[in-house]
Amino acid sequence: MSEAAVTMAEPGVLCLAGELDYRSGPALRKQGKALIGACRESRLLLDCSAVARSTSVGLSLLLAFIRDAQAAGKAVEVRGMPDDMREIAGVYDLDEVLAS
Repeated sequence: MSEAAVTMAEPGVLCLAGELDYRSGPALRKQGKALIGACRESRLLLDCSAVARSTSVGLSLLLAFIRDAQAAGKAVEVRGMPDDMREIAGVYDLDEVLAS
């Protein structure tokens, strides 16, 4: 099992990593919201390329981070979604919302 993390790798680039599930979700949600709130960039890139595995919790995190960024007036882009996240997004017709 890989440790889950959310970091601001560089200004305006929020990186999700590891296994996103019910165990890691609540802490990642709090950390990500705080990082987005502290970000001064006008655009936010949500980078999922380091996600090892994701349940629907990972998708929920992405949607919450998108809402947080939009509420702060930031343009948002999602990059590097793993296949399991894409499949879950497809089930809920969220492909366009999370297009990367």
